[in-house]
Amino acid sequence: MSNKNKTISFRVSEEKFETLREIAEERDLSLSAVFRDYVDKLVDHSGQIEVVPEHELNGGEESDDDSFPPKVEVPKAFIREHERLELEADHLREQLEEYKRYVTKLRDELDGDEEVIMLEDLDGGEDEDSESAYRIGEFEET
Repeated sequence: MSNKNKTISFRVSEEKFETLREIAEERDLSLSAVFRDYVDKLVDHSGQIEVVPEHELNGGEESDDDSFPPKVEVPKAFIREHERLELEADHLREQLEEYKRYVTKLRDELDGDEEVIMLEDLDGGEDEDSESAYRIGEFEET
């Protein structure tokens, strides 16, 4: 399907046309930009929009925007970045758990049945004869 722009024609009275042209000039927009914005809003909200003069919007009764909880529009880029960071955080949590399991395994092996023998214990200390003590690199011929 192509993404070609289509033309829409509006018929308004001359008085309303002049009013729209004045609004466009006030906001430093072209008249076609005003209509494009209107059509975009109409499509975005499934035809459920109401054009209200600015003075009625700010004055008058409380609008839906002031309702609780407040609604904030968040850019899609922010949402995508948040999702990316959540996935990265999940991955890091998994890695941390894997490292914790590995450390636990190593500690269990160290605390297990294997006994660590210190070389000083093999020598028997300085009390015994130096000839009967074990020495690294020395051997006796028989």
